[in-house]
Amino acid sequence: MDTGAESGRESGTDAVLAAVGPRLRALRLARDITLSAVADATGISMSTLSRLESGHRRPNLELLLPLARAYHVPLDELVGAPATGDPRVHLRPIMARGMTIIPLTRKPGGIQAYKHILPAGPLDQPNPQVHEGYEWLYVLNGKLRMVLGSQDLVLGAGEAAEFDTRVPHWFGRADGKPVEFLSLFGTQGERMHVRSRPS
Repeated sequence: MDTGAESGRESGTDAVLAAVGPRLRALRLARDITLSAVADATGISMSTLSRLESGHRRPNLELLLPLARAYHVPLDELVGAPATGDPRVHLRPIMARGMTIIPLTRKPGGIQAYKHILPAGPLDQPNPQVHEGYEWLYVLNGKLRMVLGSQDLVLGAGEAAEFDTRVPHWFGRADGKPVEFLSLFGTQGERMHVRSRPS
């Protein structure tokens, strides 16, 4: 009996299941849906959904099947398991409200990274949202309009912002041209620590 191989298979399965929570959260936020709305659509309690997204509840088929139906994605995409023996990371873009969101991290918990791509298009009306957490973003290309509480800001390429996501916030194109930006999201109390070399 090869306990080493068995242990390796178990740890691989654990890693795949642990990555489901961040993927569920990204799907929900990309579609601009509240936990309450997902609970209504699936019959899964808000506390269970919250624990699934945070990685404190292990996903199982009884939970994943209704969520896959609610988000209109195949179950294998929701789980995101790479092909056996393939070492490459398979990034799975999420499409929502005309925006492409690419999860860049696979590790559960801690700070999660995403790339957001807004193609050229009409200017959207701000619809600020709130949720638990702390976010840091960096504009790669274009101009990003950011509504944060009572502030209405425009961030250009190379500019960054950080904020508590309990403050109502919204992002969109500033001028109708394409925008690309990176976002790092952490749970409440987790913040980015930026260090620079001493001068």
